[in-house]
Amino acid sequence: MGGFFGVVAQQGCVPDVYFGTDYHSHMGTVRGGMAFFAGNTFHRSIHNIQNTQFRACFERAAKRFAGLNPNYGIGVISDHDDQPILVRSHLGMYALVLVGLITNLPEIVAELEEKRNTHFCELGKDGEINPLEVMAVLINTQDSIEEGIRYAQSRIEGSASMLVLSAKGILYAARDRFGRTPVVLGQKDDGAYAVTMETAAFPNLGYRRLRDLAAGEVVAISLDGIQTVIEGRDESAICAFLFIYYGYPASTYEGVGVERTRYRNGA
Repeated sequence: MGGFFGVVAQQGCVPDVYFGTDYHSHMGTVRGGMAFFAGNTFHRSIHNIQNTQFRACFERAAKRFAGLNPNYGIGVISDHDDQPILVRSHLGMYALVLVGLITNLPEIVAELEEKRNTHFCELGKDGEINPLEVMAVLINTQDSIEEGIRYAQSRIEGSASMLVLSAKGILYAARDRFGRTPVVLGQKDDGAYAVTMETAAFPNLGYRRLRDLAAGEVVAISLDGIQTVIEGRDESAICAFLFIYYGYPASTYEGVGVERTRYRNGA
């Protein structure tokens, strides 16, 4: 499992990304990472959080990034893979984080390798391929990031919610097509926007909850606002375990006709 937090803000977004990501620490115990876009380039930090909590691991990095005063940033807690990854393609530069499970990953990898124009660099133990690289390759087959996300989602079996931070100043947030993992939008009075998997991150950071993304929905978040670029589905296949486990009792999500807090209270 895992969790992510992304921000687009008129002012520096580092504190919100740093603390917002930390609210997802219960969702993973292996890797943590943040990436920011500032000064026409990406700045990234990834740490092992198996023995030290996320906030302690990234305290120095957060201070360093804050000096860049970026308007765009993403953070992730992962239970397995190094994230975020940075990608350069005909779609430009972008940073990618992913929460989910791709059950047909070996089949997709074999198909891509057979074309002889793809290779994978982010190899883990025993040559394991980072699923984020596979998602990036699928995204890059299309003419735009939003169409790439749609194509990648259609190709995989399993579940994949993601954030794609483009160097063009757009943060794409995509909920998996079955709606198994929650993805929620928030906004501050100063115009900052955030996307999270734990709404408990919003109140202490000054955000008000706007709405949940629908299953399969993709939105583009910029300084100008939030725009749906791929419509979601009315139906979803919520995982009961994740629906209950995703998070703090203070978090609320839309689903099965009621908010999640009612489940926490035994309703």
